[in-house]
Formats: sequence, structure tokens, C-alpha cells
Amino acid sequence: MAENLIIDGTSKTDIYESLLPQIKSLISGEDNLIANLANTSAALKTAFNFFWVGFYLVDGDELVLGPFQGPIACTRIKKGRGVCGTAWQKEEAQVVPDVDAFPGHIACSSLSRSEIVIPLFKGEQIYGVLDIDSEHLNTFDATDLKYLEELCTYL
Repeated sequence: MAENLIIDGTSKTDIYESLLPQIKSLISGEDNLIANLANTSAALKTAFNFFWVGFYLVDGDELVLGPFQGPIACTRIKKGRGVCGTAWQKEEAQVVPDVDAFPGHIACSSLSRSEIVIPLFKGEQIYGVLDIDSEHLNTFDATDLKYLEELCTYL
């Protein structure tokens, strides 16, 4: 695997279509979940320069902080709390254009303005979530949802 990402295009779709095969190649053949989550968060941060990109993993009745890129973050999140806990509880992705308008939002950073959270499934069971924050409102849309959900099937 190459040590550098090659990002082609300027549109969000172009970037995802360039990035996803590289991430798939990067993590294929590696069985260690932490290594794969770490490289995936680094690749997403590099390609899009999102404010925060990372993973939370299910540990009993909480999500526990996993590999991430960005400023320090909340360490534990209860099921049903905040955007991540809601995605876990509802077992569906959450696209939040304005986190301040999301009931029960957990402000790990006051700089976060919009967020997308994608559940990670092993069979029917959720084992974690991909969480991405932006310092801008309305950053995430159907394009992000489509490609990030696809990406999460690789993990």
C-alpha cells in the first residue's frame, strides 16, 4: 500500500470516489480493528480536513472513544445521548446540519457546528460509530451519507 493518499477532483463526490478504493486497499488484509479505524480516520481527515474524525466503540452500555484525528474528545457516551448515542440507539445514521439545534447534543468542543454519525455493524449488531464533526454549519449531506455508509461496510 502506498504511504500517501492520491486525491483526485475537487467535488465531494470526486474526492470520495478517489478516496474509498484507497481506504479499502489500505485496510484489506489487516485484521486489527484499531489499526484499520486509525488509518481510516487519518485518511478522512487528510482528504477533507474535517474538524474531527473518529470512532466510538460499544463497551457495555456506553460508547468509548476509539481512534480519532482532531482535538481531544469526550471519552464515554451513554446510549441515546448526543448524536453518537442517538445513532447507536436508533441504529441509523444521523446527519445534523446544526448541532446546537439537536436535542441533547453533547458539546465535546464548542467549535463543532455540524455532525454526521454512521453506525458500524457486524451482522445485525452495532459495535461502534463513525463520528465526523465540522466547524461549519450544514457541512454534511446525502453525498456524505452515501459514501460514508459504504465506507463503514469495509470496517
